[in-house]
Amino acid sequence: MKISKDKLISIYSTMVKIRLFEERVSDLYAKGLIPGLAHLYIGEEAIATGVCSDLREDDYITSTHRGHGHVIAKGADLKYMMAELFGRKAGYCKGKGGSMHIADMDIGILGANGIAGGGLPIAVGAALSSKWRGTDQVTVCFFGDGASNNGTFHESLNLASLHKLPVIFVCENNLYGISVSQQMHQPIKDIAIRATSYDMHGDVVDGNDVIAVYEVASRAIRRARAGEGPTLIECKTYRLRGHHEGDPNLGSRYRTKEEIEDWKKKDPIRRLANRLISEKIVTKKKLETLRNQLLKVVEEAVDFANGAEFPPIEELYKDVYVGEDKKK
Repeated sequence: MKISKDKLISIYSTMVKIRLFEERVSDLYAKGLIPGLAHLYIGEEAIATGVCSDLREDDYITSTHRGHGHVIAKGADLKYMMAELFGRKAGYCKGKGGSMHIADMDIGILGANGIAGGGLPIAVGAALSSKWRGTDQVTVCFFGDGASNNGTFHESLNLASLHKLPVIFVCENNLYGISVSQQMHQPIKDIAIRATSYDMHGDVVDGNDVIAVYEVASRAIRRARAGEGPTLIECKTYRLRGHHEGDPNLGSRYRTKEEIEDWKKKDPIRRLANRLISEKIVTKKKLETLRNQLLKVVEEAVDFANGAEFPPIEELYKDVYVGEDKKK
């Protein structure tokens, strides 16, 4: 598959934007400026970027508790994301959703989800809606290896295959469900093999190779638009931070320093940068300039969030509960 120079640079830019955003969130969280929990996407940027790079604005995605990368790749504005993390009214969910519940229906982001596997049935519902309405919209459902053991996973794949729905299930297998390694919670090595149980196409791909992810996802998207049904894509990857900020990251509680260092060598951003430079698509200096520009965008998002107001106490129940007016 031939990918244009502009597309490759755009893909690189998105990955760097995600990385810089997450690194800034890590710093802000450590300073106590972000409440709640933060599950960072550092190390997994190639998956969201590779998949979303071939989606249209009117296509849908469902996300997870580790969802910043997904929504950035789908086109979310960093200012409103950061404001949401800060709990400010200017945030995507008016400061009430926080890190794990960012949504923007206008660009097809149906919401990150704090429940493992919670996005699977939502994605199937969105895909069923597209089929009923006769559009060629595609839905992508991101989820982790741990969620692939949930009942919602099997129910969703079964229904999607039965009705040939335009949905792509993207399993981000980062080898750990919180602190439990995949080999301790599954008797299989490749989660994608479960696609055969539901008579759907299944692929395993190097989740740290953004070009490989893009190519596999593009084929799945084309099949879905053509009415050929769903696909299960398993992306082998690794999170370089702890399960959440505050989780011991470099200790030996459930993984080794050697393992982490080995995966750092497979950093998806460095891999693409080396390829772009070696193939003379772009110079190292231009990549540095691009990074500095994106750093500025991230800092502008932080300034925006810092200057935004908190939601007033009078709006505590607004947009939260059905029948809220009856409480007044």
